Amino acid sequence: MNETLLHRALFILAIAGLAAGLVLFLTGSPVGADRSWFVATAPVIVALLYSMVHDFLVGRVGVDAIAFVAMTAALALGEPLAGVVVAIMYSGGNLLEDYARGRAERDLKALTDRTPRIAHRREDHQVRDIPVADVAIGDHLLVRAGELLPVDGKIIADGALIDESAVTGEPIPVRRSEGELVRSGTVNAGEAFQLRATATADESTYAGIVRMVRAAQTAKAPFIRMADRFALLLLPATLLIAGLAWLVSGDPVRALAVLVVATPCPLILAAPVALIGGVSRAARVGVLMKGGAALEALAQVRTVIFDKTGTLTEGGARLIAIGAAPDVDAQEAFRLVASLEQASHHVLAAALVETAHVKGTPLSHPARVKEYRGSGLEGEVDGRAIRAGSRALIAGSTELPSWAEQFLTPFHDQPILTVFVAIDGVPSAILVMGDAIRPDAPTAIARLRAAGVTRTLMVTGDDDAAAQAIGSGLDIDAIIADCSPAQKVEAIAAEKRLAPTMMVGDGINDAPALAAATVGVAMGARGATASSEAADVVILADRLELAADAVLIARRARSIALQSIVVGLTLSGLAMVAAAFGLIPPVAGALLQEVIDVAVILNALRARSDGWGSTPTAAQASDKRTDLAA
Repeated sequence: MNETLLHRALFILAIAGLAAGLVLFLTGSPVGADRSWFVATAPVIVALLYSMVHDFLVGRVGVDAIAFVAMTAALALGEPLAGVVVAIMYSGGNLLEDYARGRAERDLKALTDRTPRIAHRREDHQVRDIPVADVAIGDHLLVRAGELLPVDGKIIADGALIDESAVTGEPIPVRRSEGELVRSGTVNAGEAFQLRATATADESTYAGIVRMVRAAQTAKAPFIRMADRFALLLLPATLLIAGLAWLVSGDPVRALAVLVVATPCPLILAAPVALIGGVSRAARVGVLMKGGAALEALAQVRTVIFDKTGTLTEGGARLIAIGAAPDVDAQEAFRLVASLEQASHHVLAAALVETAHVKGTPLSHPARVKEYRGSGLEGEVDGRAIRAGSRALIAGSTELPSWAEQFLTPFHDQPILTVFVAIDGVPSAILVMGDAIRPDAPTAIARLRAAGVTRTLMVTGDDDAAAQAIGSGLDIDAIIADCSPAQKVEAIAAEKRLAPTMMVGDGINDAPALAAATVGVAMGARGATASSEAADVVILADRLELAADAVLIARRARSIALQSIVVGLTLSGLAMVAAAFGLIPPVAGALLQEVIDVAVILNALRARSDGWGSTPTAAQASDKRTDLAA
């Protein structure tokens, strides 16, 4: 029988038995009432005994044993009313557990329920539906309006409007252009488009998310295991107090009252409910935690280590400055160069054209384009002769104009790429390209410090000059440059000996470092599968600030779990003492314990909601500025 249905049936039986017994008692049949309460309690005892034996065979013993002893003792001592109240409390607690778990895991389950199953593959000028598992790399697929993308792939033509909310948590659809990578599990929010598969279904983004969700649902946090061990101490302590109450008073009913108020069947559930609630809350903002263990580790970090490229920076060449001759309009020079670069396949050309599109700069069609491999290219744009590329291509062996020397002076010690521009044969502009700091990096670091992080480092394989250029614009305590993957692991191990350490990275070469940290956080938005698999936490949206959100959510969830357990068990302990002195009879004690259990579980459910407090805005995060933070 389905476990939830069994819990529901036992609860209904116990309620019905209680009601029938009350009717019989009020109509003058106390013996019939006792029998009704006995019959309603017995099935719950049998079901609980079966559950205890099953748990014992797999090596688990919990506080449910107290409920078994309490119900059995109530029937043996001629207190069936107390027994049926405990039965209602136990079966009702199980129903509350089912509800709490179902509600807390709903957001995670929604991910697995949306797994793509069908793909439309183009074959010989026709489209055929195939199982998504049959998609091969290189297949041309059709994605219709409103459909889930079946696998990771690149858009073939015309672009697409993609709803990425299920993967990244971002609610607004984004426009993706031809050649851009899109991910499985996202939704086509526009017209139908064609896709070239770049991964099989099992290797695609959404399949990886589903695997991590399943791990999150089954993983057991150290904090929960600690709660289980605490529950083992509660059983002998309860029996001892009950035995002393009976011995001192000579009244076995007092021992029964102690057992009844010490029946926190759903109490220890507060820890998993709160931690699963935190995992669920994080998933809604685009952060996937691999279970309660990852959340608990995240809640205790004091040191954060960042990779540089793609983590603190945007991970690619970006236009960060434009210098122009006194008689040249810098923006017009940029427009002419970007127009010319449309004819090139170079990575810098693509970055310039993308920048023009983002800025809304209208581009013209270049003509008579000639490319000099490794040096640059030349051509005509709007009737003007444009040449762009290396210094040697533009100026030869002659000295640069004074305006050019002055413009380049601040960049002498920085890791940049320069594109020199000549218009109608005259050196006219210089474009400076570099790897820019993420706009949200200062805010993310500030919010991590506000969350309790006391030390931040940057560890990178780049040279010291490149590392210092980025680190000087951020609130970083230490910079370790020229690191191989093995040296990154050594640096993390050293920090880990001092405090719980979080590593944030995005590249495949970050995977060993992520695995070595107390908790590894992967920037998974760009499809770095190896780093995502090695990490404990994956940020699905391309936003570093979510690392701070993850820490804040984790701290709040763990705090709520601890609060629920400590407060609940403290109240139960006080009730046990009162019962031992005869101040609480068994039936009243059972009702009191039910109120305590319900209260702590409802408190634990708060972990699913917002409420981790205000955090610094981007403006408050840092007063530091850098030319690289464009």
